[in-house]
Amino acid sequence: MKKVFAHRGMSALAPENTLSAFSMCKQYGIQWIECDVDILADGTVVLSHDDTLDRCTDRCGSLYDLTVSDLPSIDAGSWFHDDFIGERIPTFEQLVTLANEHELNLNVEIKSCTAGWEMTDKLLTNVIRDLEQLNPERELIVSSFNHLALVEFKRRRPETAVACLFEDANLWDDWCSILEACQAEYIHPEDVNLTKEKVQKFKAAGYKINVYTVNDLARANQLFNWGVDGVFTDISNQFPSKYKIQK
Repeated sequence: MKKVFAHRGMSALAPENTLSAFSMCKQYGIQWIECDVDILADGTVVLSHDDTLDRCTDRCGSLYDLTVSDLPSIDAGSWFHDDFIGERIPTFEQLVTLANEHELNLNVEIKSCTAGWEMTDKLLTNVIRDLEQLNPERELIVSSFNHLALVEFKRRRPETAVACLFEDANLWDDWCSILEACQAEYIHPEDVNLTKEKVQKFKAAGYKINVYTVNDLARANQLFNWGVDGVFTDISNQFPSKYKIQK
């Protein structure tokens, strides 16, 4: 079955990268979720696309100045809707627990930690630690735009499938050598300017393909017909039943 990934959870229905957004996935028959992970000053791995609080909380400032004790005082839901007032920034450990309980599969995007390599190294270490709690029957992909970090992750946890993320502007002719260096099983290209010919090249090289971010059902159908394996979308609730787990 073709994969539909709930991009940052059910992000059209709940604030992105929150437990509310991810817990809705089971209700809508979506088994694959995509989350972003970054790190706090004390080493806690949290779910956040941005390295600042400004866009998706009631605070400003850097994620890297926080510790886990700060999280209860930060509202990550009221910007989205009154129903989510008091929603917190989740830890990755909390998401792993939720994935086990709801039988969800994970695509974990490791952010390009702007706090430097030392913090990136700690992020990798602590993501791997938290993943030890994931039930072995859950499927897992780890992805990143930071291909050096992905190489290191694969070295430390070779049993986990990894995916190289590419923006359209950075999908250079040597994409295959990058995937080989990362020992990647997947390529995750941006939807912008993605053609049938490119998809065919990826498939011919032996890679599975998941495309981001696809918020049009007709475009998703076209990509699937071209041979794409999955799409990341903000509107997974709108996809027809053939892409969903039947209750």
